[in-house]
Amino acid sequence: MLLAKIPAADGKMTYVYDDYVFHYVVESGICYLCMSDEKNKHRLPYAFLQDMKDLFLGKFGMDAAHRAIAFSFNEEFSPIIQQRMDHYNSGGAMDNIDALKNQIDDVKEGMVQNIEKVLERGEKIELLVDKTDRLNQQAFRFESTSRNLRRHMYWRKIRNVGICSAVAFIVIFILVAEGCGGIDFIKCRK
Repeated sequence: MLLAKIPAADGKMTYVYDDYVFHYVVESGICYLCMSDEKNKHRLPYAFLQDMKDLFLGKFGMDAAHRAIAFSFNEEFSPIIQQRMDHYNSGGAMDNIDALKNQIDDVKEGMVQNIEKVLERGEKIELLVDKTDRLNQQAFRFESTSRNLRRHMYWRKIRNVGICSAVAFIVIFILVAEGCGGIDFIKCRK
């Protein structure tokens, strides 16, 4: 029924029937047909058909294929078909694109993990920046407080030196005045 719908012209096509998908390639009047389930993508069945076409033409040639009667290559070619089906069904012929997708997914997962680590570090860096800001503010407060304390201590020292100088001057004045006969300095004027 399906073979009657396939045109004789070169080309390829896919038919879906229930849960099964029929893929075919027609080239030089020879039809290569396979059946797969819906979960298989188109690339893998078409790669299988291309492989079968190359093996068939390599083994028998185009002339022998056109002169052959139905099922005449069955005995010779069935083991090759079975071996290639096993190979493609076991995942040995995994699509290059699927393999690349898996690699990309692995790389993507690694990048996501790295980005998460960087974000965690970023949060830690943000905490460090906050702590650094607080330390800078505390250092500024400490500097201004210590400057005020230094100024206060300087003026206290100046005041103490002034008081001591004044007391020393008064004591010296009293002693000199006493030695010179009083505040009038009578003895020292003569």
